[in-house]
Amino acid sequence: MSEAAIGVPITTTSPRSTQEAEVAQSKAAVLREALPWITRFHGQTVVIKYGGNAMIDPALQRSFAADVALLHFVGLRPVIVHGGGPQITRLAEERAVPSRFVGGLRVTDAAMIGVVHDALVDVVNPEVVGLVEEAGAPAQGIVGSDGPVLRCEATRGPDGEDLGFVGEVVGVDTAAIEAVLAAGRVPVIATLGRDAAGAEYNVNADTAAGAVAGALGASKLVVLTDVPGLYRDFGDAGRQRLLSELHTDELARMAASDELHDGMRPKVAAVLHALRAGTARAHILDGRVQHAVLIEIFTDEGIGTMVGPDVGEAPA
Repeated sequence: MSEAAIGVPITTTSPRSTQEAEVAQSKAAVLREALPWITRFHGQTVVIKYGGNAMIDPALQRSFAADVALLHFVGLRPVIVHGGGPQITRLAEERAVPSRFVGGLRVTDAAMIGVVHDALVDVVNPEVVGLVEEAGAPAQGIVGSDGPVLRCEATRGPDGEDLGFVGEVVGVDTAAIEAVLAAGRVPVIATLGRDAAGAEYNVNADTAAGAVAGALGASKLVVLTDVPGLYRDFGDAGRQRLLSELHTDELARMAASDELHDGMRPKVAAVLHALRAGTARAHILDGRVQHAVLIEIFTDEGIGTMVGPDVGEAPA
């Protein structure tokens, strides 16, 4: 007998109340489905890279914040790592500072690093903290260049291009993040870093999230983007297909063979860094889907692309 047939139909005093009770019963079934996953991941750290349309659409902002609050209250330890591309671009336009990208990374000169700092620290970080707290969970902002939490060195573009003050994370002060988690709050990390000489750097949010996940030994890294997941033959309408599961080694092969478009390269590099540092699974999800994080973590179906050393097939 199927689970749907267990028990007797709901009986109430009116068709409307019966319908409402049946909706409530379906919600209870969803919670029941989530229970094994909640039990499995209780107490584990989940690092979420927050970006794309999920950061600028008000409904998606609230959906994301509600997801994070639920993760917090069922016993997981969510850590948010955010960029702020649209907000940085908007502020740069207001200040007449030109934006230029190389290999998916924003070239950051002396004028642009000021724009990045002000957009992330004064606008985006307080906004994300406020959204999570409005959803009911306590949150605390962390600026990666304070301390510094994110220790950086200058990085270059894929063909050796000078990117200015764009940093590669070489170390993470996990104590600062763990202190926020221990206080019962959700850390919200703005992706700025600092080098040994004290210079501030713009750190790609995907790169930072991968470094944070690896350093914390996170159970999961979740990367929110504006596509349904990782594609093979992306851009070829006749051949492209969404990959639901991918072995770590196969993803590394795709990256090495230049099969990825520019916007996906930093995300894939972040995923590979986290997995090689000990993160068990990484997920590339469409942040435009409401409650994408909950669907991926707490349901049997899942969405997007899951990557790990024990899923998919390794290349021959």
